[in-house]
Amino acid sequence: MIKSMTGYGKGQSAAEEVVLTVEIRSVNHRYSDVSVKAPRSLLALEGEIKKTVGRRLKRGKIDVFINQEFAAAAATTPTLNRHLATAYVDLFEQIQAEFALDGEIPLALLAAQKDVIVVKETEPAEDAVRHCLDAALAKALENLERMRLAEGEATQRDMEARFDSVQCLLTQVEERAPQVPEEWRVKVAERLERLAKDFEWDPQRVAQEVAIFADRCDISEEIIRFKSHLQQLADLFAATEPVGRQMDFLLQELNREVNTMGSKSNDAELTKLVVAIKAELEKVREQVQNVE
Repeated sequence: MIKSMTGYGKGQSAAEEVVLTVEIRSVNHRYSDVSVKAPRSLLALEGEIKKTVGRRLKRGKIDVFINQEFAAAAATTPTLNRHLATAYVDLFEQIQAEFALDGEIPLALLAAQKDVIVVKETEPAEDAVRHCLDAALAKALENLERMRLAEGEATQRDMEARFDSVQCLLTQVEERAPQVPEEWRVKVAERLERLAKDFEWDPQRVAQEVAIFADRCDISEEIIRFKSHLQQLADLFAATEPVGRQMDFLLQELNREVNTMGSKSNDAELTKLVVAIKAELEKVREQVQNVE
């Protein structure tokens, strides 16, 4: 089953005081391009995150967004800035001595000074954060791949239907191609018959010209190669590995063969069939651009 490169997945996991949410968005891209946007505290894990994503998603422009939240009761902790508090106490004592002031230094006065008491975010254990991140990332990847598989299935059905149409058109091409030289021979013979009173013509020379024409417009080899490429494409639908690049290459080859058929056909009906085939292949090519 083929996979689409477009998808979205979300995963969430909680451990101790921390809750991590991972969102992954992917769109089509020629190669694999993974970017991670995470809180500063998780930047050290960016390389591991990219490797984990790269092992599951082989191709596409993939954006990973990580949000970190703390439990309300444990999100922040007040902390004494001892160095600054000591400096304020020393300063207040100097003021007391210099101006001969009585009384003790009020605790409220000291606590009210800026940055004496600072509120810091709680940092949960590294192992807990890592376990939480792994779980959330795994869920997001699973949901993303489920969407990519569903879209890939729909894409495959569409491509198979178009390949059936191409096969029908190709059958008509096969039936029509042998008739072209014979029809051309009949037309030449009729024309020569009409002109026979004005000049003599050599039947053997006409037969040679017909043979040359038949050889020049013979597309049997192109049809054989076209069928082979179609079969290879059909086989790729059952592959378990990413096949987008292979499909893209085979479609280029199909277009090459059908273009040659068109240039060699020398027949209006064959040309119409070739144009119809090219139209179907172009629609498939647009779909393949989004296949992993």
